[in-house]
Amino acid sequence: MEPVTLTTDRLLLRPVGPGDTDAVYQAAQDPDIQRWTTIPSPYLPEHAVGFTGQQAPEGWSQGSMFTFGVFTGGVLVGMLALMMRSLGTAEVGFWTAKEHRGHGYVVEATLTACRWIFTEVGVDRVEWRAEVGNHASRAVAERAGFTVEGTLRSGLNNKGVRRDCWIGSLLPSDLGLPSTAPYLPART
Repeated sequence: MEPVTLTTDRLLLRPVGPGDTDAVYQAAQDPDIQRWTTIPSPYLPEHAVGFTGQQAPEGWSQGSMFTFGVFTGGVLVGMLALMMRSLGTAEVGFWTAKEHRGHGYVVEATLTACRWIFTEVGVDRVEWRAEVGNHASRAVAERAGFTVEGTLRSGLNNKGVRRDCWIGSLLPSDLGLPSTAPYLPART
């Protein structure tokens, strides 16, 4: 798939490349990003080089992971990726640079990217997962409209350690969009 750029009134979401390596490296030095995400820790310059020069571009070309740098005023404020998991399902992951937290940038970026993947890629479910205790990530997901569905025991692997995680989902109908397939919810 060809990389795309998305915009909002405040943000530019665009694929990252080698020109973003230093900004990614600097932001990823934040201990909270290293603690709560699956990026390597310590995060070394070669990790940023591999991410911006190889991993992110290959994800686009293979249609397996759509990574967006989140920018405002030309400054990297966050990172968001939509990873294809199964037919019709993607998983969102994100982080916000420490000095840009609390402005709603990643909530806005998440909604924008999810609208795109629902309408342009044909995904019918976006999942969000975060280690239990990552309240900042959960707040972003909930503000973006995700329904927290529960806790998965040993649901994610972070740096070689299995951890319990929260899981939530966003459906096209949550954003007033049609699905590619009919959805029949369970009776309660």
